[in-house]
Amino acid sequence: MSNHALIFGATGIQGWAVTNQLLNGYPSSDSFSKITALTNRPITEEILWPENDKLQVISGINLLTDKGLEGLNHELKERVPDIESVTQVFFFAYVYKENPDEEISVNAELLKRAVTAVESLSPNLKFVLLPTGTKAYGVQCLADFPFADKLPLSEDLPRIPEPYRSQNFYYNQTDWLEAESRGKAWTFCEIRPDVVVGFVPNNNVYCLAQTLATYLACYREVEGEGAECAFPGTAKSWKSLSNDSGQDIVARFAIHAAFHPETSGNGQAFNVASHSQPASWEQKWPVICDFFGLKGTPPPEGGSGPQPGEYLASNIQRWKELEKQHSLVTGRVGNDRSLAGYQYFIMTLFDFDRQLDLSKMHATWKKGGEAEESDTKLVWWTAFERFRAAKIIP
Repeated sequence: MSNHALIFGATGIQGWAVTNQLLNGYPSSDSFSKITALTNRPITEEILWPENDKLQVISGINLLTDKGLEGLNHELKERVPDIESVTQVFFFAYVYKENPDEEISVNAELLKRAVTAVESLSPNLKFVLLPTGTKAYGVQCLADFPFADKLPLSEDLPRIPEPYRSQNFYYNQTDWLEAESRGKAWTFCEIRPDVVVGFVPNNNVYCLAQTLATYLACYREVEGEGAECAFPGTAKSWKSLSNDSGQDIVARFAIHAAFHPETSGNGQAFNVASHSQPASWEQKWPVICDFFGLKGTPPPEGGSGPQPGEYLASNIQRWKELEKQHSLVTGRVGNDRSLAGYQYFIMTLFDFDRQLDLSKMHATWKKGGEAEESDTKLVWWTAFERFRAAKIIP
């Protein structure tokens, strides 16, 4: 039987990458007969996906419709051709809520409605893939990070302690999937990347690569080629170890997992990252800055380098000139969709080691007998090249 992939949240960092890998024929050109990309908003930007007759893009389906599950079923049946043939669901939809209780409620409901609807419409459903991430290990707890003495982080660690456990909606989602899939013909797994480094076609506040791309492109314009650019974190975060999760490796493993339920199903969790050897910003920052012809340097003693959001705000006119000069896409700088709070969180507040154990991913997914890995330059420069190709940076 042919396979039909249904991607919820297809223009997010991970959803875009899964769709892109499928369209480029991963794992093989005949693995999937149809690829359906669902997006919240219509695509008006350069998407960078290759042309492929297998692709259908559908925008504006409201998983939280006030018509309930019956209304969602009707809309999916009416608007998604061949939904009865869906075999793999990649679920990347997410709604941010500041209140943890509201965030749990809305995101648990998103997943419940999506999977229940697809299951009722497609008797061929085999697999559901859910991304969670290192929040499962409590990285969001910052100073209270519970597993500082259990590094590298492995999938067999227990759930984080209260009060943080009850504030993590991913637990609600995986608990629901476990209960719902029991005794069914379909199964699921969760993947746990750390910071996902990659391209997004739309404006995404959680895309660290976009924040740094616009900042460093502007910095070079203002300060000149070869200028020194101090790290915008602290001396402590400069040294902290982690594993970048490049969007391409995340996507390829996600597809592999969804394609092999016999080895990756039954609710298993998998850490996913681009390199098993952890790296610090001390190692990565010079490589990142080099793409823009800049010299990445440590943070100044007792402080940090310029903050990207503040720097862009103070040089907004120069950025607008860059947009005009290079015919760039507008709206990526100077609005509430370009807040740099996420960047500060990742590059300053994450000042502790949080490296991942990738042995389970590598044991499950090997190419030619060897684990697939990418270095810092390939991960970050690929993202920056895509932003350049999409006319988001010069």
